Amino acid sequence: MTNRIRDIRKAKGLTLADLAAACDPPTTAQTIGRLETGMRQLSVGWLNRIAAALGVPPASLMRAEAAAPARIVAELGTSGPEALTAPREALLPSELAGQDGPAPMVLSITASVGEYRPGDLLWLRPLDPDAAQSAINRDCLVPKPGGRFAFGRLIDRRGSLVGLLPPGAGQKQVVIDNPAWIAVATMLVRAL
Repeated sequence: MTNRIRDIRKAKGLTLADLAAACDPPTTAQTIGRLETGMRQLSVGWLNRIAAALGVPPASLMRAEAAAPARIVAELGTSGPEALTAPREALLPSELAGQDGPAPMVLSITASVGEYRPGDLLWLRPLDPDAAQSAINRDCLVPKPGGRFAFGRLIDRRGSLVGLLPPGAGQKQVVIDNPAWIAVATMLVRAL
């Protein structure tokens, strides 16, 4: 078994020092580096500490040798594609979601609506309605009475009322009173 600490740390945009400081209790960047490379044994205690600091389930830090993961081999910037010095593992959206809070939701797109195309999968993170201000001007899915949903750009939050602007042209604002939750779009997966 090999560990995936470096891949998950880089996918979350953390440095060795960031991860070391996020551990409880904090540790050093050198220790994290040794654990990543296998120079130091990764015990169950370290596995749990690092997983908690990364916000992922401990099992996601380990990978069987036989499994061939998808690899990130280059990065596309303003000057074109650049090869990485060492390829790193690409993580699934569910692995990036972490273990804190409710599980992510996925909205399957079946027709061209606004900027979305058939076959798109829109990953959403549920929020408490009291935290809705952080989702203003972002696409959200909101439950309506009777088991229905509203989807669109969150444009207003006043008291218990939530206002969404649907993505289709010429559609009117939808207002929902006191929704149980609001799920904000975090990732779009599109097959080419």
